Amino acid sequence: MHATSKTYKNLALFDFDGTLCKKDSFTGFIFYALSKRHIVKQGIKILPWIQAYYLNIYPAHAMRIKLFKSMFKDANTAEILDLTEDYCSRLIEQLDPSLYQRLIDHQNQGDDVVLVSASVDIYLEVMCQILKIDLICTETEIINGIFTGDYSTPDCSSEQKRIRILEKYELDQYENIYAYGNSIEDNEMLSLADFKYMVGEDQNLPRLNSARKLA
Repeated sequence: MHATSKTYKNLALFDFDGTLCKKDSFTGFIFYALSKRHIVKQGIKILPWIQAYYLNIYPAHAMRIKLFKSMFKDANTAEILDLTEDYCSRLIEQLDPSLYQRLIDHQNQGDDVVLVSASVDIYLEVMCQILKIDLICTETEIINGIFTGDYSTPDCSSEQKRIRILEKYELDQYENIYAYGNSIEDNEMLSLADFKYMVGEDQNLPRLNSARKLA
């Protein structure tokens, strides 16, 4: 087995909700894509879990799964996907200016940039096309043009972020690893980094080092 040559560039890993994006993009998409009547009707059904979540009794990863199933089970895929481009054009305005600029700085020096999010692929695929970056996220199941309400991958948070990154990238082939997050669900991702930034804890973004040029 031959060793892969070093890329001589950096890898930048960005969480989305609460980090690159200042808002909860998944909840925002629910209110953008679905009728108020549907949201209220389905919300009442899972109200005990919603209350438990806000009391820190029910975990975030489990709440996301339950919320997605409640809101999107049996939804027409084409109708929902038709809304994503306009939603993402609005979502761009919700990006944190300093972290968005850092993303651009990474791109300008040729780094590989990846969005690593527990939010769903429904709109994040479009967002990453706009930003021209790669994507690792929670993927949703579609059968015969209908959302089943289930995920086709595990919820992409905590240890799953680390697993999915290592499955897709050979970290030792990069000069430096940068990671940007905002919550406990990002800790495993940040543990992979040479330079990390936690929103709300770190005062300054880490120094951006240019990767060495090939001789």
